[in-house]
This record gives sequence, C-alpha cells and structure tokens, in this order.
Amino acid sequence: MIAIPAIDLREGACVQLVGGSYDAERVRVNEPLDALKKWRSFGFKTFHVVDLDAALGKGSNLEVIARLLSHEPGLTFTVGGGVREAEKVEAVLARGASFAVVGTRAIEDTAWLADVAGRFPGRVVVAADVKGREVVTRGWTAGSARDVKDVLAVLDPLPLGGLLVTAVHKEGQMGGVDLPLMQEVIRESRHRVYASGGVTTLEDLRALADAGAHGAVIGMALYTGKLDAAAVAREFA
Repeated sequence: MIAIPAIDLREGACVQLVGGSYDAERVRVNEPLDALKKWRSFGFKTFHVVDLDAALGKGSNLEVIARLLSHEPGLTFTVGGGVREAEKVEAVLARGASFAVVGTRAIEDTAWLADVAGRFPGRVVVAADVKGREVVTRGWTAGSARDVKDVLAVLDPLPLGGLLVTAVHKEGQMGGVDLPLMQEVIRESRHRVYASGGVTTLEDLRALADAGAHGAVIGMALYTGKLDAAAVAREFA
C-alpha cells in the first residue's frame, strides 16, 4: 500500500479542513508548491490534489494544479475537485495527472461516467464520499439517498482506475479511520481502493494495508505533525 499526501487547494493556498467545512480551516500553506516540496523531501512520490473551490463552484485553482504537475517528472498525481465534464477529465490528464478523480457527476450520472471511463480506461478514479453509509455529493453538501454498497455494484463493471473512498464523518478529525467501512468496500469491489478520512497513526495505515487498500490519502495528521512523515514514508512511500 502507498501513503499519499493530500494537497487540498483553496483560494490558491494548500489547506486542511475539519469535516470538509469551509468554516473549519485548520491548516493553511500559502504556497502549495512548498507543501509538495516538503513531502517530496521525505520520499513521497504519489500525491492527491483536490480543487476545493471548483468542487463547490467557488472558483478554480487550475493554474496552481498546473504548477504542481509540472514541478518534477516521474511523480504520480490524482487530481479532482469539480471534474464534471469529459473535457475537464481530458484537460487534467493532458496537464500531467496520472488519474482524474470524478465525484458528483459520476455518482449522479452513470451513463456519463461509463462514457468517460470508456474514453480514458484505467485513468478515471471515482470519488465515493461516504457519510455513515450514505454516498454524498457536491462537496459533501448533498445526500444521494444511496447506500455505498449499491453504488459499488453500479461501478463494478466499469474500466476504472480505482475508487477513492472518503469517510466524511472521519475527515480531518484525527480520530482514526472507519475500518469496517473500508474493509467492506475492499471486499465488495473489484477495483483498487484508495482510503481517505481519519488516518492518524501508523497503526491506521497498517490496518488499511492488511485490509487490502491500494493507497491511503493522508491530510491533517501529516500537516499537524501528528503523524511522523519520515516514519510513514519509510514504510509506505
């Protein structure tokens, strides 16, 4: 399993939010490239970039994303946030992302997702944001009234690059992961699973690795120093 530092973008800065709430910003790095360089210095090679403004229709950080993607060859980036058109998927991949992450429209419009996944096989990752067991959309502000297991069944036949499953109820709170949720998703889906939300300790990472997760996205615990970046990188980078 690989550990993946999160680079969440808001108003041109790299931030960490508690529970995805714009009113609960806890960390801000004014130059996102500084965050990338810091995590690179520990040996991390894979990064998860999210345009929070685009996800909520509040703007775009595309120029910042372009800077991050062009900084150093050979790195792996998953890029998401407001990717709701095939043209945006194509643009993100053309700029150097290894995977484009689609969330809201992928969940709400299966025909669109099937078309995009077919056009870019193995390069589209679906973000399934889960609150309790319900999949939520639109920057976690809208419920779908769909259980995560039902969504997994719809996604299973598609040629995806993976699933990014975020336990929204754990996000940014440094209280540990929702291991039963992640175990169920990994068991029920044939796609590789990236786990996100609440990763706080090396034990969390080891438990996700034992469960069969392909990757684990880490945010708040890295940025606050709760997790020792060097120790994480040694074991999981």
